Amino acid sequence: MTGEVFGSLRCDCGPQLQMALRLISEEGRGILIYDPQEGRGIGILNKLRAYELQDQGADTVEANEALGFAADARDYGLAVAVLVDLGVKRVRFLSNNPAKVAALEAAGVTVAERVPCEPTSSDQAAAYLRTKKEKLGHLIETL
Repeated sequence: MTGEVFGSLRCDCGPQLQMALRLISEEGRGILIYDPQEGRGIGILNKLRAYELQDQGADTVEANEALGFAADARDYGLAVAVLVDLGVKRVRFLSNNPAKVAALEAAGVTVAERVPCEPTSSDQAAAYLRTKKEKLGHLIETL
């Protein structure tokens, strides 16, 4: 919500959503599953607390952990269930997150191709993106 609705410059969430919608439109088909798990699953209030810690020098992972949460507490079960319910067995998947790919494949959805999702982001998001790459294993090439 902070990136998509409020336009936070600290993350790439808003630009990623816009890129996904554009690519789906250009392709002429696709599925966008919006699963609101703010702050990697810690919720909006805790994400704002994490922002305070980031203002004091913590990165996004350190902030989540300092608040007592996992670096990434999201659960992809709902998104996988939507695809399974729709009968989707094979996808071209727009994501930089290998954990999301693994969740799909574990549920029996074949990821035929992982399409990078690296829109132009704000200068303020550079440290965030570096943390995603270095600490969370996201597949980000444009740093």
